[in-house]
Amino acid sequence: MSETNLQKGLSAREEDVARLLVHGASNKEIARALGIEVVTVKRHVGNILRKLGARNRTQAAVCLAAAKC
Repeated sequence: MSETNLQKGLSAREEDVARLLVHGASNKEIARALGIEVVTVKRHVGNILRKLGARNRTQAAVCLAAAKC
């Protein structure tokens, strides 16, 4: 996952968020796991969606899991 995502310009923290996103974690669960605020997770998710050209978190998760983005 990392090599493809780095090519998409994801930061290290966005990589962390993306990894949990692929596993179906909610924003609250991601925030708790990474020790950050939910609002920060939302910002990272928004950045991930924009960078991948995904319309929603489900589309992003499928894209990331299949490495087809």
